[in-house]
Amino acid sequence: MKKIGLALGGGGAKGLAHIPMLEVFDEMGIRPHRMAGTSIGSIVGALYASGIRAAKIREGVDRMVITKGDSFRDALRKRDVFKWLEFMDIEFGRGGIFKGDRFIRFLYDAMKVSTFEELEIPLRVAATDFWTSEPVILESGDLLPAVKASMGLPGVFTPVRIGDRVLIDGGGVNPVPYDILHDCDLVVAIDVMGKMREHKTKVPNVVRAVLGAFDIMQNSIIAEKLKHDPPDIYIKPDVIGVDILDFYKANDIYEQSGPARRELRERLEAALQPETQ
Repeated sequence: MKKIGLALGGGGAKGLAHIPMLEVFDEMGIRPHRMAGTSIGSIVGALYASGIRAAKIREGVDRMVITKGDSFRDALRKRDVFKWLEFMDIEFGRGGIFKGDRFIRFLYDAMKVSTFEELEIPLRVAATDFWTSEPVILESGDLLPAVKASMGLPGVFTPVRIGDRVLIDGGGVNPVPYDILHDCDLVVAIDVMGKMREHKTKVPNVVRAVLGAFDIMQNSIIAEKLKHDPPDIYIKPDVIGVDILDFYKANDIYEQSGPARRELRERLEAALQPETQ
């Protein structure tokens, strides 16, 4: 069996599209040899690498997300939805709106894993050194601070100090970190950046403008990387009209990811065919 490297990219709520892709791996009985993740890709990657199957990750999301069709009464029945309120550890004036500590504690409760060495699948987490603009790859020692750093969207989450570095979202330099998996035989990259819904004459508000600018930057980085060093399999779910915090659109994201899910299965089947002499 070829050693498969699986890279999960950043994209906020669009990162829920990673779940159907991981379900393909589970359905085919394929286990990645190594994984890499940026931002929400590091979150989903850590959950999966800890041994939690994709179907269980989906179940957890479904319990916590208020979908568009839910009434308030329906939402109240989803007891875990109140956990979202517990994540709101607001901290103005320290580089972000949220510290992210409460969400990290939630991740630990879900995984019961606190170090890279405890993971069932080796994981590399991509972050960005704020002061030097350098990419930083974290793959040993404490897992949860690494994930917190990788998801540290500027202005939203407080930057994380690890060692002598101040780290922020890995999407600043490596939105889909497939290039750190070249020690694998077959590299699969999942790009969940999606597309903004076009409003050609509409002026975005300040939040949409800032987040949209970050998306534009990440898409430009990915495009350049693909020109010079493409992965063996590149999959980009066609997710449209989903903003970074639109987690309530989970079902819509899963549905839009359907064609990409089928493409991934087909390409994996072709890539893993026994070679004929």
